Amino acid sequence: MQSKIVELMRQTVPDDGQHIWGLADLSGLLHERFKGYSYGISIGRKLDDAIIDSIITGTNMEYYRLYKETNVYLLGLVTNLAAKINALGVRSLAITPTSNQLYRSPEYTRTLRHYFSHKMVGTRAGLGWIGKSDLFVSVKFGPRLRLASILVDFPLKPLEPTIDSSRCGKCNVCVEACPARAATGKLWNIKVDRDEFYDAYKCRDKAKEISLAATGQNKDEICGICIAVCPAGRK
Repeated sequence: MQSKIVELMRQTVPDDGQHIWGLADLSGLLHERFKGYSYGISIGRKLDDAIIDSIITGTNMEYYRLYKETNVYLLGLVTNLAAKINALGVRSLAITPTSNQLYRSPEYTRTLRHYFSHKMVGTRAGLGWIGKSDLFVSVKFGPRLRLASILVDFPLKPLEPTIDSSRCGKCNVCVEACPARAATGKLWNIKVDRDEFYDAYKCRDKAKEISLAATGQNKDEICGICIAVCPAGRK
Protein backbone atom coordinates (compact mmCIF):
# COMPACT_ATOMS: atom_id res chain seq x y z
CA MET A 1 0.00 0.00 0.00
CA GLN A 2 2.86 2.41 0.71
CA SER A 3 4.02 2.07 -2.89
CA LYS A 4 0.53 2.99 -4.09
CA ILE A 5 0.46 6.06 -1.85
CA VAL A 6 3.92 7.11 -3.02
CA GLU A 7 2.89 6.70 -6.65
CA LEU A 8 -0.26 8.73 -5.97
CA MET A 9 1.85 11.51 -4.45
CA ARG A 10 4.16 11.52 -7.47
CA GLN A 11 1.21 11.71 -9.83
CA THR A 12 -0.67 14.43 -7.92
CA VAL A 13 1.97 16.76 -6.46
CA PRO A 14 3.51 18.82 -9.30
CA ASP A 15 7.12 17.92 -10.08
CA ASP A 16 8.00 21.53 -10.86
CA GLY A 17 10.72 22.32 -8.35
CA GLN A 18 8.25 24.31 -6.28
CA HIS A 19 6.95 21.49 -4.06
CA ILE A 20 8.32 19.09 -1.46
CA TRP A 21 6.67 16.18 0.31
CA GLY A 22 7.56 13.34 2.63
CA LEU A 23 6.15 10.56 4.80
CA ALA A 24 6.20 10.64 8.59
CA ASP A 25 5.82 8.19 11.46
CA LEU A 26 3.86 10.14 14.10
CA SER A 27 3.34 7.28 16.57
CA GLY A 28 2.82 8.68 20.06
CA LEU A 29 3.15 12.28 18.91
CA LEU A 30 -0.41 13.34 18.07
CA HIS A 31 -3.16 14.61 20.37
CA GLU A 32 -5.83 12.11 21.38
CA ARG A 33 -8.38 13.82 19.15
CA PHE A 34 -6.46 12.32 16.21
CA LYS A 35 -6.69 8.81 17.65
CA GLY A 36 -6.35 6.21 14.94
CA TYR A 37 -3.99 8.32 12.87
CA SER A 38 -0.35 7.55 13.62
CA TYR A 39 1.26 8.43 10.29
CA GLY A 40 1.28 11.45 8.06
CA ILE A 41 2.30 13.16 4.87
CA SER A 42 3.91 16.60 4.86
CA ILE A 43 3.59 18.79 1.77
CA GLY A 44 5.26 22.14 1.15
CA ARG A 45 4.78 24.79 -1.54
CA LYS A 46 7.55 27.30 -2.21
CA LEU A 47 6.78 31.01 -1.88
CA ASP A 48 7.75 33.52 -4.57
CA ASP A 49 11.30 34.80 -3.99
CA ALA A 50 10.68 38.32 -5.29
CA ILE A 51 7.73 38.83 -2.95
CA ILE A 52 9.61 37.37 0.03
CA ASP A 53 12.60 39.62 -0.71
CA SER A 54 10.26 42.63 -0.65
CA ILE A 55 9.23 42.05 2.99
CA ILE A 56 12.66 42.35 4.54
CA THR A 57 11.30 45.28 6.61
CA GLY A 58 7.82 43.80 7.11
CA THR A 59 4.78 42.47 5.34
CA ASN A 60 3.02 44.17 2.43
CA MET A 61 -0.14 43.55 0.43
CA GLU A 62 1.67 41.36 -2.11
CA TYR A 63 2.88 39.02 0.62
CA TYR A 64 -0.50 39.11 2.33
CA ARG A 65 -2.18 37.95 -0.89
CA LEU A 66 0.53 35.34 -1.54
CA TYR A 67 0.12 33.96 1.99
CA LYS A 68 -3.65 33.65 1.59
CA GLU A 69 -3.52 32.25 -1.95
CA THR A 70 -0.91 29.64 -1.03
CA ASN A 71 -3.01 28.48 1.90
CA VAL A 72 -6.04 28.08 -0.37
CA TYR A 73 -3.94 26.19 -2.93
CA LEU A 74 -2.50 23.82 -0.32
CA LEU A 75 -5.91 23.17 1.21
CA GLY A 76 -7.20 22.14 -2.22
CA LEU A 77 -4.17 19.92 -2.80
CA VAL A 78 -4.34 18.01 0.50
CA THR A 79 -8.14 17.70 0.28
CA ASN A 80 -7.80 16.17 -3.19
CA LEU A 81 -5.03 13.84 -2.06
CA ALA A 82 -6.93 12.72 1.05
CA ALA A 83 -9.93 11.82 -1.09
CA LYS A 84 -7.72 9.76 -3.42
CA ILE A 85 -6.05 8.01 -0.48
CA ASN A 86 -9.46 7.21 0.99
CA ALA A 87 -10.38 5.70 -2.37
CA LEU A 88 -7.43 3.31 -1.96
CA GLY A 89 -9.04 2.04 1.24
CA VAL A 90 -6.79 3.96 3.63
CA ARG A 91 -8.47 6.32 6.08
CA SER A 92 -7.01 9.81 5.80
CA LEU A 93 -7.60 13.32 7.08
CA ALA A 94 -6.51 16.57 5.40
CA ILE A 95 -5.28 19.25 7.82
CA THR A 96 -5.81 22.88 6.82
CA PRO A 97 -2.57 24.85 6.23
CA THR A 98 -3.51 27.54 8.75
CA SER A 99 -4.56 26.96 12.33
CA ASN A 100 -8.24 27.34 13.11
CA GLN A 101 -10.56 26.93 16.05
CA LEU A 102 -10.83 23.17 15.42
CA TYR A 103 -7.14 22.60 16.13
CA ARG A 104 -6.64 25.14 18.91
CA SER A 105 -6.06 23.93 22.42
CA PRO A 106 -8.67 25.05 24.99
CA GLU A 107 -5.76 26.89 26.62
CA TYR A 108 -4.78 28.64 23.39
CA THR A 109 -5.24 32.17 24.72
CA ARG A 110 -2.82 31.36 27.54
CA THR A 111 -0.31 29.22 25.66
CA LEU A 112 -0.73 29.98 21.92
CA ARG A 113 -0.47 26.25 21.31
CA HIS A 114 -2.42 23.99 18.96
CA TYR A 115 -3.42 20.36 18.90
CA PHE A 116 -1.52 19.89 15.66
CA SER A 117 1.83 21.03 14.25
CA HIS A 118 2.63 20.96 10.53
CA LYS A 119 6.23 21.71 11.46
CA MET A 120 6.43 18.59 13.59
CA VAL A 121 5.18 16.46 10.69
CA GLY A 122 7.76 18.11 8.44
CA THR A 123 10.64 17.27 10.78
CA ARG A 124 9.43 13.66 11.14
CA ALA A 125 9.32 13.44 7.34
CA GLY A 126 12.93 14.64 7.16
CA LEU A 127 12.05 17.76 5.19
CA GLY A 128 13.54 20.33 7.57
CA TRP A 129 13.99 21.61 11.11
CA ILE A 130 12.73 24.35 13.41
CA GLY A 131 14.67 27.62 13.26
CA LYS A 132 15.51 30.02 16.06
CA SER A 133 12.42 32.14 15.38
CA ASP A 134 10.20 29.01 15.34
CA LEU A 135 10.08 28.87 11.54
CA PHE A 136 10.07 25.59 9.68
CA VAL A 137 13.33 25.70 7.73
CA SER A 138 13.22 23.22 4.87
CA VAL A 139 16.33 21.61 3.45
CA LYS A 140 15.34 22.64 -0.08
CA PHE A 141 13.67 26.07 0.26
CA GLY A 142 14.74 27.32 3.67
CA PRO A 143 11.72 28.95 5.36
CA ARG A 144 10.29 30.24 2.07
CA LEU A 145 7.33 27.88 1.94
CA ARG A 146 3.95 27.02 3.44
CA LEU A 147 3.09 23.59 4.79
CA ALA A 148 0.02 21.38 4.88
CA SER A 149 -0.45 17.81 6.09
CA ILE A 150 -2.47 14.65 5.67
CA LEU A 151 -2.92 12.09 8.43
CA VAL A 152 -3.38 8.42 7.55
CA ASP A 153 -4.06 5.22 9.48
CA PHE A 154 -1.68 3.09 7.41
CA PRO A 155 1.90 2.53 8.70
CA LEU A 156 4.05 4.63 6.41
CA LYS A 157 7.82 4.36 6.41
CA PRO A 158 9.58 7.75 6.07
CA LEU A 159 11.53 8.18 2.84
CA GLU A 160 14.16 10.35 4.53
CA PRO A 161 15.76 10.23 8.00
CA THR A 162 13.92 12.30 10.59
CA ILE A 163 15.52 15.60 11.62
CA ASP A 164 15.80 15.88 15.38
CA SER A 165 17.85 19.04 15.86
CA SER A 166 18.48 22.46 14.37
CA ARG A 167 20.94 23.05 11.58
CA CYS A 168 21.06 26.80 12.15
CA GLY A 169 24.36 26.63 14.03
CA LYS A 170 25.71 30.00 15.16
CA CYS A 171 23.61 32.00 12.69
CA ASN A 172 21.55 34.66 14.48
CA VAL A 173 20.30 36.65 11.48
CA CYS A 174 16.62 36.08 12.27
CA VAL A 175 17.17 36.68 15.98
CA GLU A 176 18.73 40.08 15.31
CA ALA A 177 16.22 41.06 12.60
CA CYS A 178 13.09 40.23 14.61
CA PRO A 179 11.30 43.51 15.48
CA ALA A 180 9.60 41.78 18.42
CA ARG A 181 12.82 40.36 19.86
CA ALA A 182 10.91 37.10 20.22
CA ALA A 183 13.81 34.65 19.81
CA THR A 184 16.44 33.90 22.47
CA GLY A 185 18.98 32.42 20.05
CA LYS A 186 18.82 28.96 21.59
CA LEU A 187 18.88 26.07 19.14
CA TRP A 188 15.86 23.81 18.74
CA ASN A 189 15.87 20.07 19.15
CA ILE A 190 13.07 17.59 19.83
CA LYS A 191 13.69 17.82 23.60
CA VAL A 192 13.61 21.64 23.77
CA ASP A 193 10.24 23.27 24.44
CA ARG A 194 9.23 26.15 22.17
CA ASP A 195 9.08 28.61 25.06
CA GLU A 196 12.77 28.05 25.77
CA PHE A 197 13.86 29.61 22.49
CA TYR A 198 10.91 31.69 21.27
CA ASP A 199 8.26 33.98 22.78
CA ALA A 200 5.08 33.40 20.78
CA TYR A 201 3.30 36.32 22.46
CA LYS A 202 5.92 38.86 21.47
CA CYS A 203 5.81 37.59 17.89
CA ARG A 204 2.01 37.62 17.72
CA ASP A 205 1.63 41.13 19.12
CA LYS A 206 4.24 42.68 16.84
CA ALA A 207 2.94 40.79 13.80
CA LYS A 208 -0.57 42.09 14.49
CA GLU A 209 0.80 45.62 14.62
CA ILE A 210 2.74 45.20 11.37
CA SER A 211 -0.18 43.51 9.59
CA LEU A 212 -2.61 46.22 10.56
CA ALA A 213 -0.29 48.96 9.34
CA ALA A 214 0.43 47.20 6.03
CA THR A 215 -2.94 45.67 5.13
CA GLY A 216 -5.56 47.28 7.33
CA GLN A 217 -6.54 43.81 8.56
CA ASN A 218 -6.71 43.56 12.34
CA LYS A 219 -7.45 39.82 12.48
CA ASP A 220 -4.17 38.65 10.92
CA GLU A 221 -0.73 38.15 12.40
CA ILE A 222 1.59 38.24 9.40
CA CYS A 223 5.11 39.69 9.51
CA GLY A 224 7.57 37.57 7.49
CA ILE A 225 10.81 39.42 8.22
CA CYS A 226 12.49 36.30 9.59
CA ILE A 227 11.53 34.41 6.43
CA ALA A 228 13.02 37.10 4.20
CA VAL A 229 16.35 37.42 6.03
CA CYS A 230 17.09 33.71 6.60
CA PRO A 231 20.23 32.74 4.66
CA ALA A 232 18.87 29.20 4.20
CA GLY A 233 16.27 30.47 1.78
CA ARG A 234 18.01 33.37 0.06
CA LYS A 235 19.70 32.94 -3.30
